[in-house]
Amino acid sequence: MTVGNSPASLNASQERVASTQSGYLMLFLLLISIAAPVWAIIQLTSGHKDIAVIAVLAVGVLAMTLILCGFYLIQPNQAAAILLFGDYRGTDRNAGLRWVLPWLTRTKISVRVHNITSDKLKVNDLRGNPIEIASNVVWRVTDTAQALFDVDDYREFVHIQIESAVRAIGSRYPYDDIEHKEVTLRGDAEHVSEELRVELQERVQIAGVTIDECRLTHLAYAQEIAQAMLRRQQAEAVIGARKKLVEGAVTMVETALEQLSAKNVVHLDDERKAAMVSNLMVVLCSERDTQPVVNAGTLYQ
Repeated sequence: MTVGNSPASLNASQERVASTQSGYLMLFLLLISIAAPVWAIIQLTSGHKDIAVIAVLAVGVLAMTLILCGFYLIQPNQAAAILLFGDYRGTDRNAGLRWVLPWLTRTKISVRVHNITSDKLKVNDLRGNPIEIASNVVWRVTDTAQALFDVDDYREFVHIQIESAVRAIGSRYPYDDIEHKEVTLRGDAEHVSEELRVELQERVQIAGVTIDECRLTHLAYAQEIAQAMLRRQQAEAVIGARKKLVEGAVTMVETALEQLSAKNVVHLDDERKAAMVSNLMVVLCSERDTQPVVNAGTLYQ
């Protein structure tokens, strides 16, 4: 699935810089606007009740109100989307005291790094075995316009997509492979985690979210088959060990026969070679210590 080519992404919002002002400059203007009403009040209390003084008082109060309503604060790694009657006008990412025209609304959004550990999900792996899997995902908002306006709730959207991506990856690979001939969830955690990150990035791109890291935090067979799969793994391990042991024993017996023949140590017919091979295989492949038998007679007795 490529979200970038979907119809929804073609009409996606795009973050742009909003036109805002430093709040400290407007704070200085606020002090000036406060001085005018104070002067007008002093004049009125002194008996100077002319229209000019009343006008100064009205303008000063209005200016002070407008300036006060335009202040807002942005913390580090926080942004504010500016809207004019519902129309997106840009995003302000400058931390500190900020000011914008009071009839513009501000919607704050965190652009900090978020860390989510998904619930343990029960899925079927590639071979149909039920397994439990969970993942830890590190993500952050990189496009505030998409996060606010292209999805209903970007946090809930990310949570749902994490669960969906984990289920997809969990069913794409087998849990384990004793012969190590294919990519598995248990044996190739780095590869699986990277593919999970790519899969999840495609899913949340429409929400303006970037996935920094994904890691599997829990991976196990489901409880109903855990004991059976443990016995199967033990059997496969024993079979694999036996296979290696037999391969090594055959190589050693072959080498011994070749060296005995090459150095003319002893000449054996086919029957004695078979007996020697049988004895060597028993010695090399036996799980218990063998008891040597010394032949005090001739080779054929």
